[in-house]
Amino acid sequence: MKVLILGSGVIGVTSAYYLARAGHEVTVVDRQPEPALETSFANAGEVSPGYSSPWAGPGVPVKAVKWLLMKHGPLVIRPKLDPVMWVWLLKMLRNCTSARYAVNKSRMIPIAEYSRDSLRDLRRDIGIQYDERSQGTLQLFRYQAQLDGTDEDIAVLKQYGVPYETLSREGCIAVEPALAGVKDKFVGGLRLPQDETGDCHMFTQALAKHAQALGVRFLFNTGIDRVITEGGRVSGVATSAGLLQADNYVLALGSWSSRLAAPLGISLPVYPVKGYSITVPIKDASGAPESTVMDESYKVAITRLGNRIRVGGTAEISGYSDKLYDARRATLDHSLTDLFPRGGDLSKATFWSGLRPMTPDGPPVIGPTQYANLHLNTGHGTLGWTMSCGSARVLADMLSGRKPDIDVSALSVARYQHRFG
Repeated sequence: MKVLILGSGVIGVTSAYYLARAGHEVTVVDRQPEPALETSFANAGEVSPGYSSPWAGPGVPVKAVKWLLMKHGPLVIRPKLDPVMWVWLLKMLRNCTSARYAVNKSRMIPIAEYSRDSLRDLRRDIGIQYDERSQGTLQLFRYQAQLDGTDEDIAVLKQYGVPYETLSREGCIAVEPALAGVKDKFVGGLRLPQDETGDCHMFTQALAKHAQALGVRFLFNTGIDRVITEGGRVSGVATSAGLLQADNYVLALGSWSSRLAAPLGISLPVYPVKGYSITVPIKDASGAPESTVMDESYKVAITRLGNRIRVGGTAEISGYSDKLYDARRATLDHSLTDLFPRGGDLSKATFWSGLRPMTPDGPPVIGPTQYANLHLNTGHGTLGWTMSCGSARVLADMLSGRKPDIDVSALSVARYQHRFG
């Protein structure tokens, strides 16, 4: 069948690849001149199923107040006269209970682990390279209270069979030797050895070439205006290049998905939560991280990508603005120089921001809509890179009439039609 995919980020491109591999005729349309130039461009670089958790959890409202008052706090809210923003925030607060956190996390872990395994299969099948490393993730605790508070997280890891290691200060240094020079600044850590790292932009661009070799057609520099429906089906998509038509359509536009879906009567509470990153050339390899170190105090991820260090963090709720704020860079600079002072050359750093497509409960939205030939693959939040291959494989199976390897019925948009949140 002919499939039209809206969006060429990591979610759109992986969807295109797996659909083409299944034998379909695929076209991808995007306003950008190349794949992965927006949210997929310079994210933190983590493929982290072990950290696949909702942002909405018990205790988060109280923590949020503290974060908002911190000099280098991980949360920023820039209020706007936008009812969509406030409704989304209320829905998120509604999910900050232990019961809903458990349900939402149970929906996220399976697709994240399936996706990591699918990514490994992809590396084996086509030899794709993207500055990948398979050396785990280290969550670093600066204070004993943080380390003492890991019991709940460890219980969840045990529940889902996720391997982990609780490390002393010396244990952290054993896996991240560069931390030896700042050992007085942390007390221990929690390591997830099966997590991976890699450059999402590099991966997406490389996979797009493999997709083209399978016959996928990319229409870049093409604005998407609206989806046209008739008789319970999508009949076409109005674009700057004219009307585009297919047998099936996939909406994979990240934070912009909800704006395109709203006129169709699809309640899709995906809202942008801006993240920032700096990319720093490595100055001293012995002073750089080996994999990813999560600075728990500032919620900042410091990741080695080849000869670069990627430092990512901040949750800024400010609508669709992509403005860069120096105060947010200061937080990233501080975390890097505090833990890896010899690692990177900050004078040559590049500063970036991207809009993470967040749902208020945490899990992405994958699957059919009330329109027979329109499917969704969006709302992955901070985990788009982590969940991309698995989400795409599931979607390709759905459109091919096959039963997916894992049950994703709870990820459908229908979950928002049954309750507030």
